[in-house]
Amino acid sequence: MHKFGNDEMVERFLSDGFVRIEEAFPRELAERGREILWRQIGLSPDDPSGWTKQVVWAYDESFDPVFDQAANTPRLHEAFDALVGPGRWAPRREVGMFPIRFPVDPPDDDRGWHIDGSIDRGDGTYAVNLRSQDRALLMLFLFSDVGPDDAPTRIRVGSHLDVPRVLEPFGEQGAEFFTLSPLVDAASAHRPVAHATGRAGDVFLCHPFLVHAAREHTGTSPRFMSQPALPLKEPLVLDRAGGDYSPLEQAVRFGLQTSGGQDRQAE
Repeated sequence: MHKFGNDEMVERFLSDGFVRIEEAFPRELAERGREILWRQIGLSPDDPSGWTKQVVWAYDESFDPVFDQAANTPRLHEAFDALVGPGRWAPRREVGMFPIRFPVDPPDDDRGWHIDGSIDRGDGTYAVNLRSQDRALLMLFLFSDVGPDDAPTRIRVGSHLDVPRVLEPFGEQGAEFFTLSPLVDAASAHRPVAHATGRAGDVFLCHPFLVHAAREHTGTSPRFMSQPALPLKEPLVLDRAGGDYSPLEQAVRFGLQTSGGQDRQAE
């Protein structure tokens, strides 16, 4: 694994709730992906006069192989196995939606602290349950360089350990996104904040319970980032016979067993 081995990656994931995989996919794929997305949204990187919206949502409906290749590099597959467990995740053939953020004032009012929903209730709403049904990881694919002024996603470090106790009372049905957001915001407000900065080709692999939020764009170049879920083949198992827990499951157990994930017990 680039820059650090699997053991260190797992330890950071357990303690912080996320890891940044540098050069997870080639920069050339990021450049080609941006070209496709610029064409799709009908704007130009050379004509800022057309940048009138703070956020433009894009999705590559052509399923261009560029995005498949970016999501399925050996480096990423190795990391998925290390964090989620071999055979417990399903590959993606694309990288989901792109909230392309432009340096336009005022910023959109979409910057509240939350975790992403994964259970489709069929009525336009999404929920989350303790076993993280349908979501193994939240992934942040950087398709452009993202500095501190380029609307980097804000992350509450270690907040994935605060969320299990919030989710536990909601049972298998889970809590709906708008019900859950203020609860996880309050539970994680004491956590330090990090920013998802990096170079095009980097990918942040985040625990699905990591509390995060958008940030306004105060730089000069549009930010291209996608935020897909890594599919989970089956919901998390928190009482495995033999204790063969993945780091993903261990983190949930730590959060349930301790106050805010502090002084976690060895498995």
